[in-house]
Amino acid sequence: MTKYHGRMRPVSQGDKVVVVGAGRSGAAAVKLLRRLGAETRLLERDAAHISEEIRKFAVDNDVEILCGEHTPRHFAKADFVVISPGIPMTHIAPLLSENRDTELLAEAELAWQHLQGEPILAVTGTSGKTTTASLAAAMLREQGFSVFLGGNIGTPLSEYVTDDRKVDVLVLELSSFQLQGCFTLHPRVGVLLNISENHLDYHADMREYIEAKFRLFRQQDENDLAVLGKGLEPLTQCMSVKARKVYFEACGRFPVSRLLGAHNQANMEVAWQACRLFGVSEAKAAEAVANFRALPHRLEQVREKSGVLYVNDSKCTTLSALKVALEAFDRPVHLLAGGKFKGGDPASLGELVRERVRSVELFGASREHFEPAWRDFVPVNWSPTLEKAVLRAEASAKKGEVVLLAPATASFDIYINYEERGNDFKRIVGGLS
Repeated sequence: MTKYHGRMRPVSQGDKVVVVGAGRSGAAAVKLLRRLGAETRLLERDAAHISEEIRKFAVDNDVEILCGEHTPRHFAKADFVVISPGIPMTHIAPLLSENRDTELLAEAELAWQHLQGEPILAVTGTSGKTTTASLAAAMLREQGFSVFLGGNIGTPLSEYVTDDRKVDVLVLELSSFQLQGCFTLHPRVGVLLNISENHLDYHADMREYIEAKFRLFRQQDENDLAVLGKGLEPLTQCMSVKARKVYFEACGRFPVSRLLGAHNQANMEVAWQACRLFGVSEAKAAEAVANFRALPHRLEQVREKSGVLYVNDSKCTTLSALKVALEAFDRPVHLLAGGKFKGGDPASLGELVRERVRSVELFGASREHFEPAWRDFVPVNWSPTLEKAVLRAEASAKKGEVVLLAPATASFDIYINYEERGNDFKRIVGGLS
């Protein structure tokens, strides 16, 4: 019988383990598993996604690689299945043998089992995770701590374990995909920033998404700290959170900052509330904030041309993130939106669009979602490509206004990921004459 409720033991020598996904997370899991002595098989639907580096490692370390559509045969006799972020557990579960105790787990869960007792500060939420985790890491470093910053933010935890590093604090960004496969992971401090509709193309419904987020606190006890957005109080009361709880909201504690928007004041506040448990002073936190620059693709100021500011918020992949982005500006916005729609009701932002936006330039997919919702509030145009949309926005924008890339969608209609989309925007804007 396949289990979803937790593992009985850590992966060890001689176990048969299947890793699904050959990206950075999957590759890191494969290397850790072979180090542990596990018999390892790597599955990847698209052979083009397998790097030469991991192919060579597989040959040198007796790792079997299978490509193409996953079948029950691929998982035969597996003790564990390690799933890379973005691969829903529900896609893999039907393929597992029903007569074995095969266990599904996330790469972060695999790595957690083999740490040396380092405390974890873990951050999740629908939006703001990367900035908040990065701010927390900066505050800890300013106080003099050695820090590993990773997880969903870029460096898998398995890489840290395999590299034989030892730091004072591990700061992890964790997505709902990762948390669904975490059963014993125990953060000293857990941060849940916010919850709104997201990833409903992966999760069965909002309930499943919410339950995944609250898994962050599942192993905490009264000696740990849970830091939560103030609006989450009613929901938290319905969940089993045993840790000491602190609720946060933006209070202007850190006025000297390069970051745009009230939401970033909230991110600064929660980062400090999380770091206080480790002894970070308000003064050191303020120094870290003052020196902190906006991360790429997150309300990143790209260029000002003829009095028009061009801002790259390609990481804006949901309607809730779009709301935050629009509220960050006190000047009129020409909005670039479009891509693979992830759910929600664009009409719910109608009044905000009327108030803040002068024109909407849609591009790529999801025109059918946005145009009917907003065309009664503001002029809405559509272009097949981002470049054509940018040129239309440039023609409309006046001195003192903003051209904002905040797609409110995933990038997968045109681009590999949001980074590629944001970089293309920066290329296009850099070439404007």
